[in-house]
Amino acid sequence: MTETPTGRRPGVRFVLRLGRRVIVDSLYLLTAPVTAAAGLLVVLAGLGAAAVGRRPAERADASDPGLWLGVAHAVAVLPVALVTSVVTAMWWFVSLAAATSALRSSARPAGSMRPMTLTMGDAESHVALSLGLTSPAERLAFGTVAGLAMLCALPLVTRACVAVQAGLGRTLLSDASPLHRRISGLERERDTARAQTVAAVTAEAAALRRLERDIHDGPQQRLVRLALELGRAQHNFDSRPELVRTALADALLQTEEALEELRALSRGIAPPILVDRGLHAALSALAARSTVPVEFDADLLEHRLDAAVEATAYFVIAEAMTNVAKHSYADRCTIGVRHREGTMRVWVTDDGVGGAAVSKGHGLRGLEERLQAAGGRLLVTSPYHGPTTITAELPCC
Repeated sequence: MTETPTGRRPGVRFVLRLGRRVIVDSLYLLTAPVTAAAGLLVVLAGLGAAAVGRRPAERADASDPGLWLGVAHAVAVLPVALVTSVVTAMWWFVSLAAATSALRSSARPAGSMRPMTLTMGDAESHVALSLGLTSPAERLAFGTVAGLAMLCALPLVTRACVAVQAGLGRTLLSDASPLHRRISGLERERDTARAQTVAAVTAEAAALRRLERDIHDGPQQRLVRLALELGRAQHNFDSRPELVRTALADALLQTEEALEELRALSRGIAPPILVDRGLHAALSALAARSTVPVEFDADLLEHRLDAAVEATAYFVIAEAMTNVAKHSYADRCTIGVRHREGTMRVWVTDDGVGGAAVSKGHGLRGLEERLQAAGGRLLVTSPYHGPTTITAELPCC
């Protein structure tokens, strides 16, 4: 057996730690009745002061279940503390007395004694167990061994007594107080609001970066070429009419392509048809423009939803349709809309290759953050070889 740097063997250190723990637990159990009685007196004094209080707030506190649970604990813990204290004291006394019986006994003459017998019951019906032990030496040896065994079991006894008191506290002093529930609820609401705020800021920043990139790579380049073509037409207006006609034709083409790209970008923000005619009409127009054949499966909404809910639902469908056109290699897809019991549910299903996943840097991750900011959630089912279903659920009225 190796020794630690402090010079003590691991077994010795374990025994010392165990001894310290037993002593601390025993002192706590022996003094627990005093502290329990003091706590009960304080609680009763507080109840008496509250009973004669004139402030409405003090009288309202009497209906708090947490208050009465605390009173019940103060009342119940006193007898429990008394029992555990008596058990601890008696265990210490008996075990030490038995373990030291050989040291405290005076020399006795050797001889035969009556067998030691343990009897349970009364005179008419009883059980007797004979232990033998017909000599003083045997009885001293038995007492010493029994005392040492009780000392070895003392850590278990003290821990069991402490566990009883702790269990009583956990049972009565639970989180049943309305104030505690209110605080816990506010903390959960705060964490949810903080997560939604972070998700909203992240989604908004990502959307702005994407919009900036798309404008730079699309309409901005078209407009630059349009300006060049118009400048060339102006420069050759009098001298080379054929070149002017060619430049104006190219300028017209660049104008049409820039307008088409701007319309495509506006679909990711909020197209005018969504603002004017609602989600159903906007999704119908989106389905009509899709390069993949679309089946539109939507219930007619009884009323216009909140503008933020409509914009989020439209954005999810538009982004999902873009993914279908770019990555799915699908032959057909379905756009679905349902509004049930305060929840807007929209989905896009395609028969493409599958394998879509929510990962960092991908469009679905941005959709998830946008939905989280609105209090909704994104569900993606996309096994390899398809089909793929992207579902968004949003709370709404």
